[in-house]
Amino acid sequence: MMQIRRSDARGYADHGWLKSFHSFSFAEYFDPAWMGWGNLRVINEDRIAPGTGFGTHGHRDMEIISYVLSGNLAHKDSMGNVKGIPPGDVQRMSAGSGVRHSEFNHAPDQTTHFLQIWIEPNVKGIDPGYEQKSFAETEKRGQLRLVASPDGAGGSVSIHADASMYAGLFNGSETAELALDPKRKAYVHLVRGALDVNGQRLQTGDAAVIADAERLSLSRGDDAEVLVFDLVA
Repeated sequence: MMQIRRSDARGYADHGWLKSFHSFSFAEYFDPAWMGWGNLRVINEDRIAPGTGFGTHGHRDMEIISYVLSGNLAHKDSMGNVKGIPPGDVQRMSAGSGVRHSEFNHAPDQTTHFLQIWIEPNVKGIDPGYEQKSFAETEKRGQLRLVASPDGAGGSVSIHADASMYAGLFNGSETAELALDPKRKAYVHLVRGALDVNGQRLQTGDAAVIADAERLSLSRGDDAEVLVFDLVA
């Protein structure tokens, strides 16, 4: 089974300083049909205006991944981390027993465009944690690069969840396949461009929701950047 969720079917919020598309129910956007998929709970596509950001706020028992597309995201948290997150980096914050953080765009003339991803953990009440790694474009070109996994395989960031996240860049004749366990779920989010996913065409912001499948096939990319999630059922 594969269902296509088009970009314009997502929730949307315009707070002036923040413009955000919600793939799943979040804050004031609620759709009982889209509460998450497997243990994937949130994909928010956020654009933060110059000189603004999220003030200090708290999280608990969630694996939070930030994937920056353009601009820079300034992160500060109660664990003592003060970091800048540029495009190409993947940041993981394990909220665990409780963490507070802020996220800002300090640039005077550039919007920060990033994806905020929440995955439900398989253990609760742990000490909060932080990890950040950079993945070069060459690692993602024409292939799916594992960027987050339960055991940090292949140099990916480690998450406390039964889930894996891949990132890939595809153009022209570049193709990739990923074996899937039909007892699990998969989710494909097209960050930009156009791409065929199991023979169906996706455009920027579209997603493919997949279950009971043995293989994922990606082809005919047109300046495509894609994220693929392997999730519990």
